[in-house]
Amino acid sequence: MFSTGQLIFAACFFVTFVIVMIYAYRKDIMLHRKFYKGNYKILIGFLLFIGLLFVIKVYFKH
Repeated sequence: MFSTGQLIFAACFFVTFVIVMIYAYRKDIMLHRKFYKGNYKILIGFLLFIGLLFVIKVYFKH
C-alpha cells in the first residue's frame, strides 16, 4: 500500500513532530499553568455530556 520511502518519511515526520510539540509545550508551561487553570473540569463536563447523550440514545433505542 505504501512504499518504503513513504513509511520512512512518515516515521521521521512523526518523531520530529512529537519532539517539536514537547519542546513547544515545555517552553510555554508557565503560561499554561497561569491561563488554563482548572481546564480539566471542562474536559470532565464535556465527557459526561457525551456519555449522557450515549445513554439517552441507548435508552430510547430499546
